[in-house]
Amino acid sequence: MPHNMGPVDSAIRAVIGLLLISLVFVGPRTSFGWIGLLPLLSAFFGWCPPYSLLRINTCRKPR
Repeated sequence: MPHNMGPVDSAIRAVIGLLLISLVFVGPRTSFGWIGLLPLLSAFFGWCPPYSLLRINTCRKPR
């Protein structure tokens, strides 16, 4: 799996994932928050399946 996400994209996904997971423990305490694992895992691996299908790449190109 080649990386197709840049550092800014990964950071945004990590924050969104952590916010969604926090819904499981704080706030409404719904199981909907576990969906936050998807953006968190994609941020960790630096690869997004929909980006691959749509041929989107936010990585910086090596000079």
